[in-house]
Amino acid sequence: QVHLVESGGGPVQAGGSLRLSCVVSGRTNSGLALGWFRQSPGKERDFVASISPSGDSTDYTEDVKGRFTISRDNAKNTAYLQMNNLKPEDTAVYYCAVRPAPFRSSYVSTQRLDYRYWGQGTRVTVSS
Repeated sequence: QVHLVESGGGPVQAGGSLRLSCVVSGRTNSGLALGWFRQSPGKERDFVASISPSGDSTDYTEDVKGRFTISRDNAKNTAYLQMNNLKPEDTAVYYCAVRPAPFRSSYVSTQRLDYRYWGQGTRVTVSS
């Protein structure tokens, strides 16, 4: 079983920055591809960014390219989402999720259904 805990959310003004963290614990016999998703009230949970088990491959939704950066520190079992130049439309609950993948693979996925384990989310509120 794999357990994920997000943190770092909160209120911020438009143009500001936040860094979300996702701590991963539990046993696995493989690497873990990791994704960040977000969900606004009444909307679907949408893909934001993903990173491969090795950290050498990333992918982003178009809306956040150039503003958000996903990274990971496997020694600390932690992934991050650095969010700069935040906009009111970034307001959402942000979730991290993982799925097994070979340790050295460059596997990333934008698909919510590909991910097996999810955190409880951290809320980000951007005011104008």
